[in-house]
Amino acid sequence: MYSRSWRTVCAEDSVGSPSFVSDHGLWDEEQFAAAERIEAGLVQLDLVRLVFPDPHGLARSKTLTADAFRSVLRNGMNFSPGPFLFDTGHAIAVDFAGEPGIGVEEITGAGNFILVPDPLTFQVLPGSEPRTAWVVGDEYLRDGTPHPLSSRAVLRRLEQRYAGHGHAPAVGLEVEWHLTRLLDGGAPGNEGNGFGRQGGAPRVAAMNPGYQFNLDARYDSVAHITDPLAQHLLALGLPLRSMEHESGPGQIESTFAPMSALDTADAMLLFRTAVKRWCARRGHHASFMSLPRLDSFDPGGWHLHQSVRDAASGRNLFAAEGPAGGPSPAAKAYADGLLAWHRELFLLAVPTVNGYRRLDARHPLAPTRVDWSVEDRTVMLRMVGGSTGAHIENRSGEPCANPYLALAAQLFAGLDGLEGLGGPESAPRAAGAQAQFVPQSLGEALAAFRAGRADRLLGAPLAACLAKLKESELRRYEAWCASAGPGDDGVTEWEHREYFEAY
Repeated sequence: MYSRSWRTVCAEDSVGSPSFVSDHGLWDEEQFAAAERIEAGLVQLDLVRLVFPDPHGLARSKTLTADAFRSVLRNGMNFSPGPFLFDTGHAIAVDFAGEPGIGVEEITGAGNFILVPDPLTFQVLPGSEPRTAWVVGDEYLRDGTPHPLSSRAVLRRLEQRYAGHGHAPAVGLEVEWHLTRLLDGGAPGNEGNGFGRQGGAPRVAAMNPGYQFNLDARYDSVAHITDPLAQHLLALGLPLRSMEHESGPGQIESTFAPMSALDTADAMLLFRTAVKRWCARRGHHASFMSLPRLDSFDPGGWHLHQSVRDAASGRNLFAAEGPAGGPSPAAKAYADGLLAWHRELFLLAVPTVNGYRRLDARHPLAPTRVDWSVEDRTVMLRMVGGSTGAHIENRSGEPCANPYLALAAQLFAGLDGLEGLGGPESAPRAAGAQAQFVPQSLGEALAAFRAGRADRLLGAPLAACLAKLKESELRRYEAWCASAGPGDDGVTEWEHREYFEAY
């Protein structure tokens, strides 16, 4: 039997710093009240999964005993910065042994940061055994300042800017993903796996032939998985509205009611993680990769539905004014901001090599044209509705984008349009033939990101970090293509290994 003193020393060693939350004023009254409720209910739990989104938008976590979490809740937890350093294939993209080159001294030597649970995101996972909860954390430096590489902090700052204008953005999710049946027991390959070398993707079989859009029989072929999954998502508190069968084999679309920006990003993080876990435990594989390397699959997108309301009255600023209808001046200004910034920030909406497979003229509904239009699905921005439900649908994103950064990019650009700065600091609308279409490759988007002013949104450290991560990913892809020789211009084995299992 271990002594009480040994247990206490280990518990203290795991926490970030005693009274870290209180000492640095990190919570508001609502969060403190939620923390008290959590503490009272920990006796009914066994484990708590403390997660945070890495720069790629993947959930990184540690699973704590409920007793250990009791100390971590108010003190934070030490966490390695590894998730900030690795690209999508786990290659080290940010040097931590020497000069990282991103302006964050704490990365040198890979020293810990402090991860603080946000009590407002605490959620008991229904039906879990052992009894397990999930909570999202915020990253902080040891001096109590938000970590410069925290994507959740970026979105929180944007929400505060909107609040300063008396505005409240609302965002609705529309996400397409692929459901397949696992073969060979579902184990992915690990031959040749390592840092920057992903093993074989899971072997899967299609759920149905696809290509009967919204056909009830196609949905019925997946309903034994998607119907109980829908009930599970509702039990998690996610505002699910619909499950639909799209065009490709086993291609599912899930839609959600509008939420605040931070709640939407948190919901997307939980949704993707929960869907993959739920399906895997039932012998199936869910992937948010845009276009897997599977016969006749159709690329999937992530449509972001956006509106802005007056925080005091609740009035939708995008609603048409007068009987003539049409987009309001505010909606047009917001859309102009999105269009003006689209090239510089497109990397945040479509951050993978594979995501650009969808943005091709071969796909008739691909939102490749940089424009806005009323009820037109071939342009980047679709204006929907004219009354209280009026909103803008940006159709360009891919389902595995970092939700915090993707949403922050939209809100930042839209607010720039609403503010109507118009001066030299405002993003000008690009000119020329290239500007008529969204970027067509990760390389093109990365070049625009590097040449632009993404640091105005992200801060210089995160902008530099993302550029290094994406450059590493792109270099590895290009090296693979060079060694593999000419292909058929389809999805490569490299892409399938890199994204199909992880996303």
